[in-house]
Amino acid sequence: MMKPLVSIIMGSTSDLPVMEAAAKVLDEMEIPFEINALSAHRTPAEVEKFARNAQSRGIRVIIAAAGMAAHLPGVIASMTTLPVIGVPVKSSLEGLDALLAIVQMPPGIPVATVGINAAQNAGILAAQMIALSDERVADAVKKNKEGLKKKIVEANEELGKVKFRFKTN
Repeated sequence: MMKPLVSIIMGSTSDLPVMEAAAKVLDEMEIPFEINALSAHRTPAEVEKFARNAQSRGIRVIIAAAGMAAHLPGVIASMTTLPVIGVPVKSSLEGLDALLAIVQMPPGIPVATVGINAAQNAGILAAQMIALSDERVADAVKKNKEGLKKKIVEANEELGKVKFRFKTN
């Protein structure tokens, strides 16, 4: 049975459409992960139990999504030494409230923060963290980057086929 290396946590299952992007990245790179809904406000005891036990269960990186007050990533980070990646979710104020709540952590309680709804980047960042000590994952991260380059090269070639009277290339 696979043991998860990454934990994706969200305050509500309404965040799943955003957080699926992180899950897809981890799945493509064959990194075992788990997904759970835990709320810093509605299930604080469960959040504490999760955060305090994550490392002993083999979790190496936590990706935590939150919208509005966005306390979940910071609360988790305050209870573990594992790296926590915060994903601000656009739910009110265009997600700016969540972004600021996650990124403005007090000294000593860092939360790596990606852009609003940028769960894909959170998945890639988690993979890069794991890649520091896992050569197979490092190769998967490298292939992912090469795939991004290939997409841009192909897109540029397609732009070469676009015709305008005054286009010079």
